[in-house]
Parts: sequence; structure tokens; C-alpha cells
Amino acid sequence: MYHPLLDTLLAVADCGSFTSAAARLYVSPTAIMKQINSLEQHLNLTLVERTPSGIRLTKAGEILCQDAKFLMEYSARTLSNARASMELKDPTFRVGTSLLNPARPFMDLWYQANRDFPQYKLHLVPFDDNHESILKVIQQLGTTFDFLIGVCDSKAWLSRCCFLPIGRYRKMVSVSREHPLAGKTLLEPEDLYGETLMMVKEGDSPVNDFVRSSLKKHHPAIHITDTPQFYDLSVFNRCVETGHVLLSLECWQEVHPGLVTIPVNWNYNIPYGLLYSQNASSDVLRFVEAVKKLVL
Repeated sequence: MYHPLLDTLLAVADCGSFTSAAARLYVSPTAIMKQINSLEQHLNLTLVERTPSGIRLTKAGEILCQDAKFLMEYSARTLSNARASMELKDPTFRVGTSLLNPARPFMDLWYQANRDFPQYKLHLVPFDDNHESILKVIQQLGTTFDFLIGVCDSKAWLSRCCFLPIGRYRKMVSVSREHPLAGKTLLEPEDLYGETLMMVKEGDSPVNDFVRSSLKKHHPAIHITDTPQFYDLSVFNRCVETGHVLLSLECWQEVHPGLVTIPVNWNYNIPYGLLYSQNASSDVLRFVEAVKKLVL
């Protein structure tokens, strides 16, 4: 959630001094200094520098201030969604949605299957794509969410939920818009020779492990480097910053504006579909059966 001490940091950044920020927030300058010190200790970052001419943000402070307003809005929206979920009176399916796992494919299914659920409404619940906390999101199936929809080949994910495949996405590659390959519309594996290919580390995904093994055997001139076990936006940022090539998917072509995603002349793909709780309610299971009739 949004940390309330960020309000103090924003006030200091806007005012340029502890005294002016204190006047704005109706507290003493000493209280402002203590709050900034507390925030720095909490984050283990130096956020401001004291200079003879006043207060100046460090680089870390500037970045934090830039994102603080987004954090405020995201936190407020999350609380609003949480409160709204408590007020829902009609039967509702709660569908998780995020940048990498958007609810759009679920909506396509819903408009085909909802005639069997006339009393039900949908409630979209946003969540954050974070490689460190995504397993906690999966474990919230049955409580916070009734359904998630997305790519699923992870042993860690599948040990925590049920999965109904509804299709497959092609494996593609993403590169920075400034990369020499960015202007191509189709790549051959040989175009990647000498490049560093980013992909999830070995051991969790049978599909990705097969891709890695195949590339090492048939295209050893492609250098492979590991990403975290699950992608999040930081992985796409790293691709832009390093100039490496990222093993991506056709459904992620619009995730990062600094990248272009290009098909490759190979036959690698991965399943996507519905994720739901191992202890799902009868109506959730009934919806799963309705989807099975549509896709099988």
C-alpha cells in the first residue's frame, strides 16, 4: 500500500525546505525532519541532501517522487476495489487482471458462456505483476479472485491452482527499438547468433526448458542468460537497458513501448488458459465446464 510518509517527501520536494513543507502540512520542521529520516530508514535509501541553499532530492528521491502519485492513485483504486467487493450483493465472478495477464481473453469467453449465468456479474480486480509476489497472487484464487487468465506452464503455479488450457501463444522475441534487428518483420534463429537471449531460468517451466535445450543443441551461437523465474515489467526494462534479446510472447507485444516484438521462424509456443482454485465453488466449476464445451 501507499506509504503516508511519501506525502511528506512530496511536500519537501515541492517546497525545497523543511520549514516551508512544515507550514504546508501544519507540523513543525522537526517533525518533518523526523518523518523524512523515518522514511529513509524504512526504505534504506538516502532521499534528500541538506545543502546551504536548502533541500535537494537525491536521484533515488527524484525517482520515488516521480512514481509517488501513481502509487497514491493505485493504492486508492485498490482500496476502492476492496470496499466494492464487500458491497457486492449480486452473484459475482471476480476476475484478476494485470499488464502481463490481462482479463481480455476471459471477456471473450464470458460473452459466449454468460447465457448460462444470467444472474452473475463480473468484477475485475487488478493485481501487480511482480516476480517476487506472483505466487501469493495465485494462492488468492478462491478468496480475492475466482479466475485468473494467462500463460501457465509453471510447476510452481500448477501446484497451487487448477488450470484449463484454452489456447497457445507463439514464442517470439522482443528487442529495443534501437536494436539492429528491430526493423525486421520475421527472424530466423540464425539472426540471433552472437546475441544474448534473456529467458526464465531453468527448472520451473517444461516448455521453456525445452526451448533452452533445443537452442543450445541446434543454435549454440545464441548466448542465453537467465531472468527471474517469472517475468514482470523489470525484465522488459532490463531488455531495453542492456540491448539484449528477450524471449517473449505474441500476447505481450504492447507491454513495453520501448520494445518491438518479432516472430521467429520456429515452432515454439506455450499454453494459456483459465486458472482457478483447487477448492473452487460449484458455480466456478460450472463455468469451467461451460468453457470446456466452447474450446474442446
